[in-house]
Amino acid sequence: MDRKVRIMGIVNITDNSYYAASRHLDSEGRVELDAVRRDIRIMLEEGADIIDLGACSTRPGAAAVGADEEWRRLEPVMHLIATEFEGLKISVDTYWSSVIEHCYEALKESSNKLIVNDISAGERDPRILEVSGRLGLTFVAMHSVGETASKVDYPDGVVAAVERYFEDFAIKAEEAGIKDWILDPGFGFSKTVEENWELLRNMSRLRRQYGSTTPEILVGISRKSMIYKPLGITPEEALSATCEAHRLAIAQGADILRVHDVAPAVDLLR
Repeated sequence: MDRKVRIMGIVNITDNSYYAASRHLDSEGRVELDAVRRDIRIMLEEGADIIDLGACSTRPGAAAVGADEEWRRLEPVMHLIATEFEGLKISVDTYWSSVIEHCYEALKESSNKLIVNDISAGERDPRILEVSGRLGLTFVAMHSVGETASKVDYPDGVVAAVERYFEDFAIKAEEAGIKDWILDPGFGFSKTVEENWELLRNMSRLRRQYGSTTPEILVGISRKSMIYKPLGITPEEALSATCEAHRLAIAQGADILRVHDVAPAVDLLR
């Protein structure tokens, strides 16, 4: 393999993410900061390269909580990272420009380690593109159409639709001054189970130049319904099947695996 595949560990500051073990918000809405600290340390010890922080569940059908609530949840975590995990590379799973600005300010000297992870690729808050370009941040652009649970027709096939989507995004990124962006095919968003697998099996088609950029590919399929529903199991039971799907993702050109379980993903790479 002629590329280094990196591991992005998931830490959710939520109480309703589809995989319960990733949640770090109690029933009263309080951030479980000790658990966040513990899980970040464990993931780093196991070999994670990036920690992905999300303060709003983006699973299909989940309700948005708003920019102010996302920042209320993230603020203590950002200060934890700035004081105890200096130099840690993190991505923030949000589509709000104001949340990214707050995170950037809170991280101070480590702000160059911040990655924007936007499931809407700038569609929900277009200002996030300008902010990311101005601050010089790497931007993860994910393919989705409409709301997260929207069902979409792809007359020419899902792979061709995703290719066109990123051709259009490349123009937006250049106009916003974004120098470095990462392509996320959006598994589980606006796609049926069959379309998700069609996309994964043909993902290598996405590894090409879009405008002046050949982006890395980030794959987020860990314990998702495309894996557990066909097997009639739960997300909690889907680790071994997730590892097999990750093997296929790597063969199809994944550069970053976004995972709940860092150690098994690292073992797979080894």
